[in-house]
Amino acid sequence: MTQFWFAASTEEFPPSQMLEQARAADAAGFDGIAASDHFAPWFPEGQGSQAWVVLAAAGRDTSGRLGTSVTPIVHHYHPGVVAQAFMSLEELYPGRVFLGAGSGESLNEVPLGLDWPSPAGKIERLDQGLEAITRLWAGETVTMDAGWFRLKEAKLYTRARNRPRLYVSAFGPKAAEVAAKHGDGLWTLGDPEQAPPVIEAYREACGRLGRDPGEIILQSGFHLGEDEEGTIGAARKWKPTQLPEVYSEDIHEPSQMVEMAEERMSDEEFAKEGFIVGADAGEHVSRLREMLEIGPTVVCLQLIGDADPLGSIRRYGEEVLPALRRARV
Repeated sequence: MTQFWFAASTEEFPPSQMLEQARAADAAGFDGIAASDHFAPWFPEGQGSQAWVVLAAAGRDTSGRLGTSVTPIVHHYHPGVVAQAFMSLEELYPGRVFLGAGSGESLNEVPLGLDWPSPAGKIERLDQGLEAITRLWAGETVTMDAGWFRLKEAKLYTRARNRPRLYVSAFGPKAAEVAAKHGDGLWTLGDPEQAPPVIEAYREACGRLGRDPGEIILQSGFHLGEDEEGTIGAARKWKPTQLPEVYSEDIHEPSQMVEMAEERMSDEEFAKEGFIVGADAGEHVSRLREMLEIGPTVVCLQLIGDADPLGSIRRYGEEVLPALRRARV
């Protein structure tokens, strides 16, 4: 049966509120807790919480799966440190931890004084970084020089009994091939039109590599409020996340991204075609049922918008998740 994970937003909430939301989501019946992993927000008035800190705390107060959605493997996190951090989380919370990994955005690299690679360069770095992480998790002593990072006889001195799970984010066939090569599953957007070809590319790549396809994780933003207009108004600042170029081009100034999004996207397009935002629980159920028809093993729902976030989580536990689970029995 498909699991439903809750993702807290580092871009919108401080760690204390993210932890409170994680507790509420666990109580509401979500099967796992994730956290977005961003250095900077998509909008000027946002936050910039550190995801790994929140997850370490959330693991004590929740019972399900635990990980990031997703961690950039491009530059500002050295792959050796990523490997160390998530192996340590796995030692704390055995059998629960996953690393969601992706090729990142300029938003999270350029503010730290780092270069922004070409799309092909991003995929190459993702591939190299994941090779280092999985080899370290396997107990190897690793020496490698990828140009943008180096390891010299590096190994993890603290290792859990088992390695964390690794889910690789992909929006296109090249990244899907990296997911097939290194991952235990594919992480992609829960768009009924965009997701199927990415999933197919992933499965074809698994076949070429002689690997069995892993889990399929679909992600969407959500907010279920009491008032339609107020709910959309509180979440509309997330419009930049639906612009494809912010994931590929060197666009890292939040105010610029907001301006671009406002020029190109209506509130209706944002709330009804992109994310799942509104006051009607039935509409949320209907949209998510469309997503379930794709056949994911997991649907990860990231809370967006600050209009009563705990109320949104509570309503999902009372009105949305039970309806979806009844439909899948």
